[in-house]
Amino acid sequence: MTDLTAQRGLYAGPAPIVSKDLYAEVRTGSATRDRGSIRLDPGTKVSGNTYFGRFPASYWQRWTTVTEVSVEAVVTGTGLLSMGASDVEGEPRVIEAEQVTDVTQHKIALTGKLDKFYDGGALWLDLETEGGQTLRVEQVRWTVEAPDTIRPTAVTICTMNRADDCLKNLQALAADVSSLDTLDAIYVADQGTDLVESRDGFDQVVKDLGEKLHYIKQPNLGGAGGFTRGLYEVAGHTATAHANVLFMDDDVLLEPDLVIRMTAFSNRAANPIIVGGQMLNLFHPNQLHVGAEYARLNTLEPGQPVEHSLTTADLLGVDEETLKPNRQERRLDAGYNGWWSCLIPYEVVQATGYPMPFFFQWDDAEYSYRARAHGFPTVTLPGAGVWHADFHMKDWDEWHRYFNLRNSIITAALHSPFNLNLLSRVLLAQLVRYLLGMQYGLSATLIKAVEDFLEGPEVLRDGGVEAMKEIRRIRDQYPETKRHKATDVPGIASNDIGIINSAPPPSRTVVILLKRLLDQTRGRHRFGLGAVPADEAHWWHTSLFSTVVVTDANQDGVRVRSYDRAKTFDLAKRGVKVIQRLRREGAGAQARYQGAMPELTSRENWTRLYDL
Repeated sequence: MTDLTAQRGLYAGPAPIVSKDLYAEVRTGSATRDRGSIRLDPGTKVSGNTYFGRFPASYWQRWTTVTEVSVEAVVTGTGLLSMGASDVEGEPRVIEAEQVTDVTQHKIALTGKLDKFYDGGALWLDLETEGGQTLRVEQVRWTVEAPDTIRPTAVTICTMNRADDCLKNLQALAADVSSLDTLDAIYVADQGTDLVESRDGFDQVVKDLGEKLHYIKQPNLGGAGGFTRGLYEVAGHTATAHANVLFMDDDVLLEPDLVIRMTAFSNRAANPIIVGGQMLNLFHPNQLHVGAEYARLNTLEPGQPVEHSLTTADLLGVDEETLKPNRQERRLDAGYNGWWSCLIPYEVVQATGYPMPFFFQWDDAEYSYRARAHGFPTVTLPGAGVWHADFHMKDWDEWHRYFNLRNSIITAALHSPFNLNLLSRVLLAQLVRYLLGMQYGLSATLIKAVEDFLEGPEVLRDGGVEAMKEIRRIRDQYPETKRHKATDVPGIASNDIGIINSAPPPSRTVVILLKRLLDQTRGRHRFGLGAVPADEAHWWHTSLFSTVVVTDANQDGVRVRSYDRAKTFDLAKRGVKVIQRLRREGAGAQARYQGAMPELTSRENWTRLYDL
């Protein structure tokens, strides 16, 4: 193999809900865009300066040994093909162009050097016809020089009771990229009771993928246990020294080309790196979730956008300040990447170990920060994207918040200065706001998370199975954790629930917080009953009610919060007590987690968890 396909030029998405403008934009005239080809009518201009059409030149110049890239295409008709480029400010220029006249199935190649993109910029293919000309372009691919040895990729999908979603992604892989030599295997760790193998289309997928598909049924060990199973299986083979493992969620809408893009990037990286894919919002398919992110470990804040990163950006829109199209021109350094799509070279596993048995939540961030400490950074690659359910439409007050809190504290203990005074203030502030908002189950969830952190690494012994059962049992004791239909709220007539909107955020937060605490303690409430939309359910507003019906962020129902003086004081007392324990005992717990990490992340520990 003399060249390596770095990405394909596509002109339509994997599903009708995806705008074709994410792949190629018709600037003037008329064009017919299909998945693998495009036909331009006379007097048409089409630009590939789009999210999926761009080649991320800045990232290739910074992280790989590649010095030039070619875009190849098969063309029929008459027209102009040009390789466009941008810089860190998004200013366009033309690198190379070729005019074709009355050709049939003619192969052309335009080549550009990767030498002016260090801080930012991309490459793309533009097409143009004039009056009386038509042009068909197909089989577009961006190629770079192949390495001496190709590192194949094994895709790992963790799934639990999302059989239809998982099957769709297997079908997409089978139809689009299964024939590639660089796709070595697909592992499915099925941890549910509604199994993927029960679906009608599964037998056909097995035939289509053949020996590449490895379907594994196992008990529910969460996302960490599911993803790690693929890593575990790949590492058990003798020929894994040059392998990549690509983690991928089961419920994403997959752009199969990301397998090609991430695999090629990893193959040509100057040194082994974790390659992350980007997330686009499934309910708003034109939106990029974030260009790159990091975590503030000591204050337990994941998902922080890196400076200059696009955030919840309309990829078909323009920046409100610059009025330029929303393109991520500037190269960004990520702290970690979510496991909706994330490629890990086997060298990283050899040096870093396996993921922590966290069950789920923070396993992706912990692994990236641990790998970074061993010299392996994480690079979030633009244009390698999948669509995942919008995070802002997931409710925070759920049982998984326990794992988010507990695992974030463990991660901070392992990879941050672990300032216990700062951490205690953060947790106390969260607790006060939860109690003011009458979220008693969420307050109990926080308390349990801190208690279990202080128990030490023994809480991770079973991979989180018992913790999941216990936190669900605890939360079940609190009525406001239960979801209802707005028309069927127990004890409250539907026509008695009117919306009462929130005031703006308080200018003097501490003063208002103290006032709300005092009013609640005295049993004073401005409103007896009311409804509050999800985006207005702030502590300073919900604390004004005796009973408040709050819409879930996922818009599937409502929760009823009612002030309970006894619960407030009991949870406040328990919460303050456990946070005081954290300040006293946190350093000792930190040392125990640090000491146990090699064993927790060992192959032997996962062998035990998988009961193999």
